[in-house]
Amino acid sequence: MQNEVIVYSISDSLGETSQKLLSAVMVQYPNLVFHNNYKFPFVNQKEELLPILSDALRDKAIVISTLVNHELSEVAKSFSRKTGLLYIDLMHPLFEIIHAKTGMQPIEEPGAVHKLDTEYFNRISAIEFAVKYDDGKDPKGFLDSDVVLLGVSRTSKTPLSMYLANKGYKVSNLPLIPEVPLPKVLEEVDKSKIVGLTCHPENLVRIRSNRLDSLGLHQSSSYNNLETIHKELAYSQEIFDHYGNFVIDVSDKSIEETAFIVEHHLKSLK
Repeated sequence: MQNEVIVYSISDSLGETSQKLLSAVMVQYPNLVFHNNYKFPFVNQKEELLPILSDALRDKAIVISTLVNHELSEVAKSFSRKTGLLYIDLMHPLFEIIHAKTGMQPIEEPGAVHKLDTEYFNRISAIEFAVKYDDGKDPKGFLDSDVVLLGVSRTSKTPLSMYLANKGYKVSNLPLIPEVPLPKVLEEVDKSKIVGLTCHPENLVRIRSNRLDSLGLHQSSSYNNLETIHKELAYSQEIFDHYGNFVIDVSDKSIEETAFIVEHHLKSLK
């Protein structure tokens, strides 16, 4: 008998509802090992959902869904019927019963329950958002961001993203690499929400050298080469000029200082 269970949790919000149910179920099976690290919050497009379902099918996983969007729910149910994927929809069966009884349709608003404690859940949601859209992993997140941070490597994009997320801002970031084309979706972003981060070249040499040291790598690298860094910074300035970015020099600034400047900028837009 199999004693391990892989569980995928999919939600168009935080996914806490499925996690609470799963926690209650898991304690009833003390002899089973549950692998519950496959959590997919903020899934709001079919193109994002289908690869997750395919991976779950490959892993022979159980999928728990709290998608409130009817169209996405139907996509998932259709996929499970065709493939035999073990899929559980926690929301729509009850929606259907309530509709049959009252004639009323759900508002299909992800995360509506969390408005009971807006500030807390906004912060949790923002942290999840920052993790999902860190380092340009999914450029589509730029359009839903309160702020998009651009900068070359080691200009504090990720720690700044997480700090701002802890204050409730939805932050995404993108590393600027001369050899890598910018995502086209960046052109659709409100330019006032794009913030450029720059740094003195000598500071970057030191920071990157320390980074290489921490990784146990040899120091003679283009990564911490002053000439290369000058070229990277020149490229980033071209990008900032193109988008008319608000730019912050993070040289010798703490994350808290930079975050204060970003916040002040965002509040000035309102």
